[in-house]
Formats: sequence, structure tokens, C-alpha cells
Amino acid sequence: MGLNSHTTALLFPGQGSQAVGMGKELADSEDSARLVFQEADKALGYSLSRLCWEGPAEELNITLHTQPALLVHSTAVLRVLMERYPGFSPSFTAGHSLGEISALVAAGAVPFEPALLLVRQRGRAMQHAGEVHPGGMAAVLGLTIEEVEEACDSASTQVEGGVWVANDNCPGQIVISGDIDALTIVMEMLPDMGARKVVRLAVSIPAHSPRMIPAQEQFNQALSETPFTDPQISIIGNGDATPLTTVEEVVDDLSAQLTVRVRWTETIRYLINAGIDTFIEVGSGNVLTGLLKRIDRNVHGLALDTPESFERIKDLA
Repeated sequence: MGLNSHTTALLFPGQGSQAVGMGKELADSEDSARLVFQEADKALGYSLSRLCWEGPAEELNITLHTQPALLVHSTAVLRVLMERYPGFSPSFTAGHSLGEISALVAAGAVPFEPALLLVRQRGRAMQHAGEVHPGGMAAVLGLTIEEVEEACDSASTQVEGGVWVANDNCPGQIVISGDIDALTIVMEMLPDMGARKVVRLAVSIPAHSPRMIPAQEQFNQALSETPFTDPQISIIGNGDATPLTTVEEVVDDLSAQLTVRVRWTETIRYLINAGIDTFIEVGSGNVLTGLLKRIDRNVHGLALDTPESFERIKDLA
């Protein structure tokens, strides 16, 4: 019982999984985790560790801080995992949106510090784009992706602006993103189409939509300065839910990531079809483990975060 390299994939969470206190228990008990936070504080020039551990939440939730915080915490958990299980190497990695960069660190495609500086630029670019062109996002429960796409297309023809599918998280849970007027219209349409629930998210950025083109252009400049190498472990990209095996494929995927949808359902199904039956969520929270249950209840999921959660690895089948 425990970890099987051949049938295990590592998953890395994205924005929305952060919480005050993230990583503190692990850093208090594991030197390798604490060192990651220390490296981050030095590279960023401010105490990200204090913000993660003490808050305030309002500051941690600012995109500019949230994105580095999630990468740092995931890397800290990853370091502890690899220290405790030195013979273990997953067959695949994958990350949800921002988590894709954490997954690239795990896959050996980019060192931690350059990844951290890249994520800081990603957060800065997205925050700026949201200030220049505000928008919004909403979660839609209970409809198929085809039904939501149809509603978005219809709403986009009724006003100036547009709204698009941003995340295909799991069957019955889809996130849409776009301009406020179009988003408002589609949110009014969806319940009449049978949506069980439509919830406006507390963000002012139309992420994973064409409105992120200015942010993508800024991010691409940072990408060009980042020292990527070919992944040592297969990583599934957000853009088309297929493996990224070369530097060129990694950069191509990231060069469009902010403007296209996150194909998470397709990503997990690809991994299951490739023989993966155990998924470890590396970092803050258990959002991806929850989505996993809605995609396929026959696979195992473990959210790895606190020292206590590491004790559950031995229970994996």
C-alpha cells in the first residue's frame, strides 16, 4: 500500500484555493517546507510567508499575492513529499490554471525561483488587465458544457461585449467569464435553461477569456525570459488537455493560457485513460480532489497539505 509511481499523478491547485494559514503547520514541522518559504521571501523581497500564515485574507486574496502564495505552498508540499518518498516519481503532473506552473516545477521543466518570478508577473499582468478592462466570472451548476456555450453565444450577440466558458471543471460545474453586461444577461438566462445554480464569483477579472489578451502579452514577455527545459515527467496542459513534452510545447501552451478555457474534465479523463487511478492534490485545500469525485468516483484522491495529511498516504490502494 502507498504510492505507486506508475498509476499516480500529482495535481496542483489554482486561484481560489488559498487560505490564511496555508503551509504554516508543514513549515513548522518540516525544514524542507520552511526553506521553500524562506527562498520565496528572499526572491520576492517581502515576507510572503507571513502573509500566507497570518494574513490578512484581504491582502492574501489580491491576485498579485495569491498566485505566488499558491506556487510556494505547492512547492513546499512537493519538497516534503519527495524527501519522504525519494524513490517515488509520478507518471504525470497537471495543474489547474495557475497550478500548471506548479506542475511544471514538479515535472522538472522550470526551477522554483524562476517559476516564482514568472508567477509574480502573471499575477501582476492579470491584475492590471482587470483594472483596465473590468469583467466578472460566474459558476454554473447543472448544465452541460454545450448548453452553457449556447447561452454564452446568445448573450454575446445581445450587447456590446462578450462572455465565454472559462473553466470546464467537471460534469455539471462550469465557470463562465466576460464583460459585465454580457455576463449579467447570461446569468439571467441560465436558470430558465435548467441550471441548478448560478453564482457570481468574487473576482473582477474576466480570466480565461479573450479579454485577457493584454495580460497574456505581458505574461508572454516574462515567458521569453524564463529558463524552461524539456519536462522530465509528462505534464498535461490546460489548453488542449494533452501532454507537453518539449520546451516548445510548454511555451506554446502557456502563451495562450490566460485567454483560453481550462479543460480540466478532459485533463482528468486523459489521465484516467492513461492508467492513472490515484491523484494527489499538492498544495492548499481540496478543490481538485472534490472535482475528481464528480468526474470518476472509481479513482482515489488525496489532498496533501498538512503534516497529518501525509499520514494518509499509506492508506492509498
